[in-house]
Amino acid sequence: MHFADRTDAGRQLATAVQRLALDRPVVLALPRGGVPVALEVARALNAPLDLLLVRKIGAPWNPEFAVGAIAEGAEPLVDDDSLRAAGATPAHVAREAAAARAEIARRRQAWLAGRPAVPVAGRDVVVVDDGIATGSTVRAALRALRQRAPARVVLAVPVAPPDVVAALRAEVDALVCLREPVPFDAVGAHYVDFHQVPDHEVTALLAAP
Repeated sequence: MHFADRTDAGRQLATAVQRLALDRPVVLALPRGGVPVALEVARALNAPLDLLLVRKIGAPWNPEFAVGAIAEGAEPLVDDDSLRAAGATPAHVAREAAAARAEIARRRQAWLAGRPAVPVAGRDVVVVDDGIATGSTVRAALRALRQRAPARVVLAVPVAPPDVVAALRAEVDALVCLREPVPFDAVGAHYVDFHQVPDHEVTALLAAP
């Protein structure tokens, strides 16, 4: 059973999230693919929609090998084992974190015209993506979000592997996942339409009522 597209997935996810008793919810999308999904959840909850911007901190020899991550408004989170394996120094992490902060600021300006982040302290926050494969990026995003003192954190995704869902439950107060297929394959394999979401689409979705 496939989702037609991210909007279809978002509407189905919204129905499940609405069953939770949420207090003054804020919906945070992981861009880019999470934005069209999160928009449907935000509409159903009548909640503000914002982005949870997070960037990977790569190894010196391979930017795709993550040694940590940094989210908007938070300190870098590093994985000590990966850091040692990569031979990454604190100076390297500091340089990468500075570059990541600059890119996060650029994206907020590009996608939200510089609109400041929605305050989440003391509120229930629903973090939405279009699916999860390994969970490394979303785990970093969730831990960084905790630094902003939300009341509760809910992770809501249409599809993810069962082992990743089980591991991520420890990071949140509630987790909603519509499908946990085995074998999992890639996130896109569970959608009929899984096109890359371009900048102009992200901007338009975030400006939508």
